Amino acid sequence: MQNKFRELREKHPSFIYEKYEIIDHVDKITLKFYFNFGEDIKFTPIWEFKKKHSEINYEKEAIVNKLAFNLGLVELISYWKCACSPRVIIKAGFIDEKQIKWWKNQYYLGLGEFFYTNGIETNEEDFMKVEVACEGNTFIEEGKPLSVNSDFFHTEYEKTGCMIPIGGGKDSIVTLELLSDRKSNNLCFMINKKEASERCATVAGYDEKDIQIVKRSLDANLLALNKEGYLNGHTPFSAIVAFSSVLAAYLTDKQYVVLSNEASANESTVEGTEVNHQYSKSFKFESDFVGYEAEYIDSKVHYFSLLRPFSELQIAKYFASHEKYYDIFRSCNVGSKKDQWCGHCPKCLFVYIILSPFIALERLQEIFGSDMLNDESMIPIFDQLIGIAPEKPFECVGTCDEGNTAICMTIDQIESGKQDVKLPKLYEYYKSKGLYNSFENRENPYVKYYNLENQVPLEFVNRIRELML
Repeated sequence: MQNKFRELREKHPSFIYEKYEIIDHVDKITLKFYFNFGEDIKFTPIWEFKKKHSEINYEKEAIVNKLAFNLGLVELISYWKCACSPRVIIKAGFIDEKQIKWWKNQYYLGLGEFFYTNGIETNEEDFMKVEVACEGNTFIEEGKPLSVNSDFFHTEYEKTGCMIPIGGGKDSIVTLELLSDRKSNNLCFMINKKEASERCATVAGYDEKDIQIVKRSLDANLLALNKEGYLNGHTPFSAIVAFSSVLAAYLTDKQYVVLSNEASANESTVEGTEVNHQYSKSFKFESDFVGYEAEYIDSKVHYFSLLRPFSELQIAKYFASHEKYYDIFRSCNVGSKKDQWCGHCPKCLFVYIILSPFIALERLQEIFGSDMLNDESMIPIFDQLIGIAPEKPFECVGTCDEGNTAICMTIDQIESGKQDVKLPKLYEYYKSKGLYNSFENRENPYVKYYNLENQVPLEFVNRIRELML
């Protein structure tokens, strides 16, 4: 792939962020982004957001323009990566040297998996050069350059309540339940329609008017290039969630965007490297994003993860106490199009394992539609999850120690008779590897875990500590 990387960079030496466009409608705004590799290959991805204030034309509203321009800066990476042009030219607006450095760091770390899985050897300095080439008069507001436009205005509305991104898995369900005391002033956020996400929001007590579905459309040219053999792979989707959810919150006067990223998202996927499938869910990204947004956008929307203080084990335990979600939650990427658990991927197996101390194995088999713990074909994936393999799966899964702790808890329950089932084959295999002897006598640090490296506002802290610890 290294040769392909070099070949495509030579063929497409420049990637250009030409402009963004805001089209205001009565009840929504449409965003269009214009990217290209030159005259021959162009991309125009489109986003659509609902808005609360029909009397406001957001085409010239300052904060919305800042958010739109910056959403384009994160959206562009999905298109740039297919050829990895050595030059990125920003014509859509102005960013200073500090911002260039910030964006290059986010791109590089967010593309860690992409570079690793494609066998691309590069570094943060050389993988791209960012040039700013905006034309005309740059709009200055409070000393902060924005874009090539002028005559902008501000709108100021009181912000209350939470915008809660919902993915349909156990984590966002736990956040919904932890915030149930604020439900009347909350909205649920989703990028594109997803049945599992909508079901979870509905069961949590939110109706159609409380669910904000933002529409994101990829340009067909990107899919065509992928079919032709251009580069493809993972991009930092949660960074897209960050910028788009803050924009959605701003348009609907929400005070907070409340994520569901737990402490384990900080762990690298490949040991000894910065390669992290969950980089844009990490605390580093969260902190970097909050600082950047305050300095260069200042929407007054506060972005944080409610679950950052907690372990996967605590989240699984709390989820297990809400049986109404058992048959409707989903977080399997492979089976997402069919709205099901595939039963063969790392995500399915990890969720099965982490829930196994808290939900009876027979019930788990019903939920997932398969008996994964007795499926010996899952051993290679199992080895990755328990730390025998050199790298974790490139999926949103917890740490190896969390998985090992959950397995040992379940083995103890079975061997003590608390779960009246035969020890599953994968757990027999686990004991044969000596891991059970290593972990069974360790103190379990995860049940009462509270990670102080978080940005949870004080007004939320007492409730989440009371319910989770």
